[in-house]
Amino acid sequence: MAIVSSKPSNPSDDRNDRPATAAATTTTDPQADPTLLTASETDADRDPAQPDETLRPQSLADYTGQKDLKAVLEIAIGAAKARSESLDHILLYGPPGLGKTTMALILATEMNVGCKITTAPALERPRDIVGLLVNLQPGDILFIDEIHRLNRVAEEILYPAMEDRRIDVTIGKGSSARTRSIALEPFTLVGATTKAGSLTAPLRARFGLVQRLRFYEVDELTAIVTRTAALLETPIDADGSAEIARRSRGTPRIANRLLKRVRDYSQVKVDGTITLEIARTALELFEVDPMGLDWTDRRLLSMAIEQFNGGPVGLETLAAATGEDAQTIEEVYEPYLLQIGYLARTHRGRVATPSAWRHLGYTPPIAPAQKSQLSLTLDPDSSTSNPIDEVN
Repeated sequence: MAIVSSKPSNPSDDRNDRPATAAATTTTDPQADPTLLTASETDADRDPAQPDETLRPQSLADYTGQKDLKAVLEIAIGAAKARSESLDHILLYGPPGLGKTTMALILATEMNVGCKITTAPALERPRDIVGLLVNLQPGDILFIDEIHRLNRVAEEILYPAMEDRRIDVTIGKGSSARTRSIALEPFTLVGATTKAGSLTAPLRARFGLVQRLRFYEVDELTAIVTRTAALLETPIDADGSAEIARRSRGTPRIANRLLKRVRDYSQVKVDGTITLEIARTALELFEVDPMGLDWTDRRLLSMAIEQFNGGPVGLETLAAATGEDAQTIEEVYEPYLLQIGYLARTHRGRVATPSAWRHLGYTPPIAPAQKSQLSLTLDPDSSTSNPIDEVN
């Protein structure tokens, strides 16, 4: 079970008054469990001569974008501090790479509490989730990524923990088995998911705040690229930042990844400064076009246009023609193509839109309505006919 804690544990904290439970088997010794990582250890091990490449913002003021979400969380944080309470449970959902983990760490910083990070697939056994819950300090944040993948047992344990701050543990077996309730410290569960609809209704209903993260605008991504370049000590001008932002699919994670690749190109091929021309040349080398499409995106669209006249074409047929897995097409490539209007879904299959034709250099076919209008223009006499009379 991999856990990341943003706050080192307090060795003076006496937990001996807690009853012995299955949670006692959960590993909390970093030497016994090499997968357990704390922020204090990473800080101590970091070479001070190396630049800090932790690109995550540390506060809401430093967080760029998501204005509506920030406004809601600022109110929640202010109210919780005024009442000296922990934050209500929060569910963050949206496409990957938009900053859900970063937001959880920022919440911990703003509330001045610890944050333990894990993923739902790591919580395979009941003792995993129990061990996390009983070791939380008052007000701590427990962040569970991909929370829609929680197994049923772990989810059932979370229900009373979220609502009543307790967990029920069965001790013994057979006729001697008994259930014991363990009180928990006040805590905040922050769940993150890319598939909010996959959460069960009882779990989703227990979150006090359910917020969606949206894609970023180009100006927001430009500010993120500029900030990241400063942290990486990479010279970049405004046009270079904007060019990388335009090709980042509205996602900060992709923007940072492209910036690092352009930085590599700039350091090897030129003097290290990223300009508009350097960014454009480097991204063309990495086959990322001005709309953020990569080689596979363009192949899917060109295959639909060249072999199927733009569609409709079934998903399985398109997968067989391109050599890609159907699920990969549906979950990795289609969402962005649908978002920018280059692909459309119909009951008969996928259709490449006229925008996709023009982007790839093809001439889109004339739509039936346009053909009718064209025929009326070429044959003025036909305009005098009454369609209703023709139908009758």
